[in-house]
Amino acid sequence: MKRLLCLAVGLCLLVSGCVTPARDTVFQASTIDALLAGVYDGDMSCRCLLKHGDFGIGTFDRLDGEMVLLDGNMYQIKADGKVYEPDPSVKTPFATICQFNADRGIPIKTGSDYETIENLINEYAPNQNLFYAIKITGQFRSMKTRSVLGQQKPYPPLKEVTSNQPEFNMKSIFGTIVGFRCPPYVKGINVPGYHLHFISSDRTQGGHVLSFEIADGKCEIDVLNQYFLTLPANTKEFAETDLSRDRSKELKDAERR
Repeated sequence: MKRLLCLAVGLCLLVSGCVTPARDTVFQASTIDALLAGVYDGDMSCRCLLKHGDFGIGTFDRLDGEMVLLDGNMYQIKADGKVYEPDPSVKTPFATICQFNADRGIPIKTGSDYETIENLINEYAPNQNLFYAIKITGQFRSMKTRSVLGQQKPYPPLKEVTSNQPEFNMKSIFGTIVGFRCPPYVKGINVPGYHLHFISSDRTQGGHVLSFEIADGKCEIDVLNQYFLTLPANTKEFAETDLSRDRSKELKDAERR
């Protein structure tokens, strides 16, 4: 009887999300193709999302800015390029997070840009079939980011939104890149390859990373071999969206890097 009680309590904690997030696990809310199609209504609150990790990226209800989750703190970089701290009740239509525990560090050379870092991580993490959380902290000679403006219904597709996105050019700035390298087989579910966001050390600037050059910094990666996807269960827009289409070109246009 005692064992059954302990098991019941354990199951309740698991369902309620009150247990410590599992290590080496990607937790994802909704799919990238749903976002590309214009499903921007948030389905999961930031409060709930934070139960599943302390590190990650995403966006907010109505596509209102870029998300950076770092050291358990949630930040929202809006279309003005400034950083805000969203209320825990604010919802997200798409996010990818984990409990970050660095498995290894990767030495970075001065002058490294986005492509150089991609090649470097690929060398140190050659297994393309696993997920990797990526954290790069340091000083950047340059950092180019973008964000998106909160949308109104009827929502346009993501590639239309990002075609008029505000972009921000920062020079000699300290901060942290937060993101993931996802396997190629997640096409339609997440972004295959690299997807990175940035936030400055003083928490005033950031956004979706378009390009950068590193002056000095360190790179850490967390190897993730478990994947948990939760889908909007009660969202009409998600239920009625055609997710059978190949939206690879739309994703490339939206990422624009």
